[in-house]
Amino acid sequence: MSSSTQRSPLHFSAFVMNTTSHILQGLWRTDESEQINFNSVDHWIRLAQELERGRFDFIFFADVVGLYGDYDGGYRKYVESGLQIPSNDPSVIASAIAHSTSDIGIAITSSVLQEHPFNFARRISTLDHATNGRIAWNIVTSGLANAARNFGYDGLEEHDERYVWADEYTDVVYKLWEGSWDDGALLQDKKAGLHADPAKVHKIFHEGKRYRVEGPHLVAPSPQRTPVLFQAGSSGAGREFAARNAEAQFIISPGPDAAKLLVDDTRARLPQYGRDPHDLKFFQGLHFVIGSTEEEARRKEAELEENIDLDGMIAHLSGAIGVDFGSHPIDTPLGEIETDGVRSVLDWARESVHGREATIEDLGRVQGRNSRVVGTPEQIADELQRWRDAGVDGINVVNATIPGSYVEFIDHVVPVLQERGLAQKEYASGTARAKLFGSDRLPDRHPAARYRGAFAELSAGV
Repeated sequence: MSSSTQRSPLHFSAFVMNTTSHILQGLWRTDESEQINFNSVDHWIRLAQELERGRFDFIFFADVVGLYGDYDGGYRKYVESGLQIPSNDPSVIASAIAHSTSDIGIAITSSVLQEHPFNFARRISTLDHATNGRIAWNIVTSGLANAARNFGYDGLEEHDERYVWADEYTDVVYKLWEGSWDDGALLQDKKAGLHADPAKVHKIFHEGKRYRVEGPHLVAPSPQRTPVLFQAGSSGAGREFAARNAEAQFIISPGPDAAKLLVDDTRARLPQYGRDPHDLKFFQGLHFVIGSTEEEARRKEAELEENIDLDGMIAHLSGAIGVDFGSHPIDTPLGEIETDGVRSVLDWARESVHGREATIEDLGRVQGRNSRVVGTPEQIADELQRWRDAGVDGINVVNATIPGSYVEFIDHVVPVLQERGLAQKEYASGTARAKLFGSDRLPDRHPAARYRGAFAELSAGV
């Protein structure tokens, strides 16, 4: 029996955003692209149904609540290019997607700065009920200064302090989801006229640095109680946060070897929080260019390169790195760029260019090729086997066009993956968490579980 049939299949999620231009900028202008229909709920329903046909585990919505940093002195480029503006709230359409599908999980991104945890917990529990337990939450802290100012803050908190904030935020929602209602509290006994047992519904009386929340949670326990917990930060603080909280981590490593280092390092941190190293699954972001022959795939890649908005790619990086690249000529050597931001991105681009100094133009082109896999379905399956051998549990599939990128992947690559045991042929039953881990609820070893039954004494005599 081959190694590919001995291990569990890879999980797959579709990395999307309720906007026109998400990761690969400018491709909304191509004839086959339907990204400009992002305002239509039918657009997302049709995509989710297609993904379900391909047995994808999740439709994964990224999100922002502010503009990226200035490019060429302002935000004109973002608006002209539809670069994550307009950007709609993905949680609003989650129940509509669920109503039109039966199995696919719906992961939504929400930052700790954008909503008070009491209201967020209520909204997520409502969605988990409405979707029969198919909701996941991608926990983010927001690295956009404009986002902080949009919610009344003077600017961003220091990087590691944002994770301290996230720790308290998750603590509040865990108390509400896991501790406010005991199992069996909701009776709905018509004969006795007793809807719920007040002795099993508790206030939480949370008091912390940022929040004071009395409770109780206003929603009775949903199928999962706590949604599946995603997280995307790979810094030291981000890995610690993932080790404490996350069940799935979205990563963008440059190759399987780098992914293995990150996966092994993060998994080694889980036991200190009482968790099993495999309580956390890793989803690598990859983009696929598929051809019936390698020659066809390379031709399609060349066409893709021609259609990418290079200026848009550089603008997107400006916000991520904290440098206004638009104020420099495109042939400026990267060695002349000074930044307190993400130097690793600049260094990676410089290492990718040989025989000369890399420029801003090279940075944009390298970013467009980041995590790209080009080849036949069989070659792509070979590459995904290497990622799985490195410890990756799933793939977050980045699109060039919607729905085209996913239709092509489902039609041509998924059957090969299924044949090799690298993709599931049928869904498991139950909630999103049950499909990933075999249980509807968080395991007892997750830090949130300590709040189960923790508030009974506070509600004595209610």
